[in-house]
Amino acid sequence: MTAPASADWPPAPTATARLVLRASEARDRAAFVALFSSEEVGTYKGGARPRAELEATMPAVPGQRPGFFVVTAEDEMIGAVTLDRREDGATELGYLFLPRVWGRGYATEACAAALGWCAAERPGEPVVVTIQTANTRSMRLAARLGFTEVKRFHEWGAEQWRGELTRRVPAG
Repeated sequence: MTAPASADWPPAPTATARLVLRASEARDRAAFVALFSSEEVGTYKGGARPRAELEATMPAVPGQRPGFFVVTAEDEMIGAVTLDRREDGATELGYLFLPRVWGRGYATEACAAALGWCAAERPGEPVVVTIQTANTRSMRLAARLGFTEVKRFHEWGAEQWRGELTRRVPAG
């Protein structure tokens, strides 16, 4: 996958009512380690990575690439949203949040903001999301964001759901 086309990266931070989406910074490293070593977060993403391995191998400023947004609440990293360009020309939405903030609507708010940015950068192009069907929380989030099922398939040892959200350029 490659990143969405953009005039400049990183873009200016995007603020919502409670969150800020911004580029990664060195101060986010500890939160990245916590995120990727979390058993809960890894449940539907192939498992948690060992904390010691992450501490030893993670760059000083992780997640520095186009399409990668750190999500902060009260100036503290709570998760990440990604918008990766797929080989078929669609953009794939991804998101991970620390378990301590689950159930507060942060993922919906952050993903909606990132999708707004994507719509402005790549108007009219499709956006997809792939979710393990066992991940009911993530399936509900996709529905709230407006994704509809385009197919189901078996991969990585589990049934996967692919949803699509197509943005259209308004007429006129």
